[in-house]
Amino acid sequence: MRLVAVNQLQAGMRLGKKIYNDEGLILLADGVELTDSLIKRLFLMDIGYVYIEDSITDDIVIPEMLQDETRNQALKIIRKEFKQMSGASGITKGFYQLDKKFSKIMDSILGDLSTQEDPMIMLMDMHTADNYLYAHSLNVCLYTLVLGIAHGYSQEELHVIGMGALLHDIGKTQIPAKIVHKPGMLSDEEFRHMKAHTEIGYRILKDEPNIPLLAAHCALQHHERIDGSGYPRGLKGPEIHEYAKWLGVADSYDAMTSNRIYKKAMLPHQAVEALYVGSGTLYEQEHLELFRDRVIIYPMGLTVRLSNGESGVVVKIDPTTPHRPVVRVLTGPEGEKVPPFERDLGTALSIVIVDVDGS
Repeated sequence: MRLVAVNQLQAGMRLGKKIYNDEGLILLADGVELTDSLIKRLFLMDIGYVYIEDSITDDIVIPEMLQDETRNQALKIIRKEFKQMSGASGITKGFYQLDKKFSKIMDSILGDLSTQEDPMIMLMDMHTADNYLYAHSLNVCLYTLVLGIAHGYSQEELHVIGMGALLHDIGKTQIPAKIVHKPGMLSDEEFRHMKAHTEIGYRILKDEPNIPLLAAHCALQHHERIDGSGYPRGLKGPEIHEYAKWLGVADSYDAMTSNRIYKKAMLPHQAVEALYVGSGTLYEQEHLELFRDRVIIYPMGLTVRLSNGESGVVVKIDPTTPHRPVVRVLTGPEGEKVPPFERDLGTALSIVIVDVDGS
């Protein structure tokens, strides 16, 4: 299958992967034949790109970070509990019993990741932007855990940072929906309300039985930045807990690579470049370096153009050099079609990716 920009879709193409809403419900199933009306619907849902079936790349199997059952169960519980809290009139100390409800999810997520020899951060399933909070909470948890595993945290430490990541935005359940879902730039007053989600989240989690205090600090500090430009307290460098620093990178990356009400998603390589602008100021350089080594910046199925003029589709990723994939070349330097062959950029070191199709 191939990853194709929605503005390049044509009637008759078939979806290669399901499209979900952010509550985990299937909106369009894989194998569905696209019509002009369905393509228009994808535009209206603000989806930037989708996987489609393609005979030249039908052997490409896109890996998943989580099993379907784990992902669906996690989104179901996140949706249920966050919706319940959104309807609550104030926070009752210890009322929600979040540890009982989310610890089982965390065990399942860690179990899925433990079966992968070298877990990587990869492009997740396509989601609409109708309720970003649920899928974002799960994605950030996954990305943070992959970083934590690569960093060498113990299982106990991974459980704590994972819980902090899964619940980092829980404070948004107490922010008015018209602010959280506003399709445009927030006013100064609205942004002031939005920023309060970090302290609200901290207050919720610190009073929950069996929720580690460090998980509450993840909610409090995930928007702090090492130069002191973050919120809510303007903490700097060593004042910010290490867990929150990892979480800040994962949170920013997912925000950039997810469909939002007011913007389309970036592709991974664009988001990584944007993160690196903040190296040493917003984020620790060593954190970004480890992140770069664990993220698949050119997803399988993506069409790329090489420095020698050839174009093709990414078909394989080597976890040791994820930025140097294997490309199935389909066109030559002059744009002419050629018999497909595979170019391994891990060995062809003089050739680099210079552009992508679908960005």
